[in-house]
Amino acid sequence: MSDKNNMYAQNNDSEETLSLNDDRRVKTLSPGALVMKRFFRNRLAVIGLIMLGTMFAFSFIGGMISPYRQDEQFYTYTYLEKEYVAVTKNNDFRYVAAEGKEFGSAAQAQFLLAQMTGKEEFSYKDVTYGVAQEGTDFYSLSVDGEPIAIAYKDIVNAADGAEDLPFAVKYAALTAYSNEETGAFSADGKEYELDDAGNISAGGEILGYISRFVVQSKENGVVITRDFKERLEEALDGDAEEFAYTGEDGEEHNYSISYDASAKVWSVMQETETYVYDQYSQPSSTHPLGTDTNGMDMLTRLMYGGRVSLIIGFIVVIIETVLGVILGGISGYFGKWVDNLIMRIVDIFYCIPSMPLIIILGAAMDGMRVDPQIRMLYLMLILGFLGWPGIARLVRGQILSLREQEFMTAAEACGISVSRRIFKHLIPNVIPQLIVTCTMSLGSIILTESTLSFLGLGVKFPFASWGNIINDVNNAYVLTNYWFIWIPAGFCILISVLGFNFVGDGLRDAFDPRMKR
Repeated sequence: MSDKNNMYAQNNDSEETLSLNDDRRVKTLSPGALVMKRFFRNRLAVIGLIMLGTMFAFSFIGGMISPYRQDEQFYTYTYLEKEYVAVTKNNDFRYVAAEGKEFGSAAQAQFLLAQMTGKEEFSYKDVTYGVAQEGTDFYSLSVDGEPIAIAYKDIVNAADGAEDLPFAVKYAALTAYSNEETGAFSADGKEYELDDAGNISAGGEILGYISRFVVQSKENGVVITRDFKERLEEALDGDAEEFAYTGEDGEEHNYSISYDASAKVWSVMQETETYVYDQYSQPSSTHPLGTDTNGMDMLTRLMYGGRVSLIIGFIVVIIETVLGVILGGISGYFGKWVDNLIMRIVDIFYCIPSMPLIIILGAAMDGMRVDPQIRMLYLMLILGFLGWPGIARLVRGQILSLREQEFMTAAEACGISVSRRIFKHLIPNVIPQLIVTCTMSLGSIILTESTLSFLGLGVKFPFASWGNIINDVNNAYVLTNYWFIWIPAGFCILISVLGFNFVGDGLRDAFDPRMKR
C-alpha cells in the first residue's frame, strides 16, 4: 500500500514539473525580442547607439539650451591699420596759366621738347613762346615778353581754409623759393613773406606753402592739415618707418610708412580703434570653442549645424525609401514588362553622374540667388531623387523570392487585393533589410551633404551645417592657426558616421537568423 502511495506521489511530482503553467518552464522569445537581444549583445552596436544618442542630444537639446542664436554675431574693439594717405614726390613739371590765358597739353609737350634740348623758344600754332629758366626746376613761358604760364616741380599749396593763391603770387614765390631766396617779395601790388620752411604769409597770416610732396587722402571727406603734412615730411626726410601724430580732436594715432619702389609711392597707414566682428577669437568662458569668421559662437553653430545635417540625412533616406519601396515592390511583384521597364529606369539613374549634376544645379541656384532655406529643400529632393534606385533593387530582389512562397499563394487564394498583398504581406518581410540599408545610408548621406556644403554647393549662410563650417579651412592660414574652427565639426561628422555604421552592422547581424549570438 505504501509503495502505491509513493508511486502516485512521484507521478504527481512529474506532472507538476511538466506543467505548462509552471513558472520554471523554458521561456521562448518573440522575434523582435530576439533581435533586440542579439543587437544589445553586440558591443560595437551599443557603442554606435551611444554615439548617435550623444550627437542627437548635442544637436537638438544643446541648441535649445544654448544662450546664443545660430546667426548671432559678436563684435569687439580692435586696432586696425587702414590706408590713410598716399604720398608721392613730384618729379614732373606742372603748369599754371595766367588769368585769362591758355597753355594746353599740346603746348606743354612742345615746352618739354624745348626744355630738354635747351632752346629758349618754341612755336605752336603760329605763336612763338619764350622759355626762361627762373630757378631750379622752374620756368616761365611768355608771348611777346608777357608771362602767360609757369612750369614747376615745387608745388604751391593753399593753407588750411585759405583760397588758392593767384598766378602772380605763385610766380613770385616760386622764383624766390627755387633760387633759395627768403624774405619779402611783392606781387599784385601787395607784400608777402617767404620763410625757410616754404611758408607764404601776408600780414602775419600764412596763406600757403611750397612743397614737392603730394599728399592724397584715401578717405572721402578727410582734409589733410598743413601740420600733419609737415610732420609727415619730417618722417619721410628722416626715413622713419612710423610716427605718432595728435590731431585737432586731441586724439593721438600711430602711423606706419611703407614705400612702393615700383610705383614710387609712400603708403601711410593709420592705426585706429575699430568696432568689428569678433573674428576667430580663441576659446574662452564666453565662447568655449571660440568664434568663426563672422564673429558667431562656434559651439552654437556646431549644435545647429548638427540639426541641419541629421535632418537632411533622415529626410533624404525617407524620400529614397518611399520611392524605392513603391517602385521596387511593383517591379518585383508584377515582373515581366513592368519589371523590365522599372529596371531600365533604374539603370538610367545609375548612369547619371550625380556629382557633376549636383555641381551644375548648385551653380545655377547660386546664379538665381535662391533663398538658403529653399535651397536646403532642393538639396534634399535632389539627393533623395538620385538615391532611390539602390533601395528599389533591394526590394525587388527580396520580393522576387517571397512572392512564390506558400503564404502568398494563400493570400491570393483568399482574394486579397494586389496592393494589400504587396504592402501588407511582402513589404513587411523586407523591412529588416530596409532598416539595415537605410541606417548605413544615413552616414553616407551626411558625408555627401558635408562635401557639398564644403564646396559651397550645399547649405548656405546664415544656416549652419557641419560641412559649411569646415568650409573655412579653404584658407590655409585658418587651417594652420585656428584648430577650433574645423576640428570639432570634423569630429562630429566622424562620430555620427561611425555611429550609423556601427548601428547598421549591429542590425544586420541581429536580423541574420544564422547568427548564434
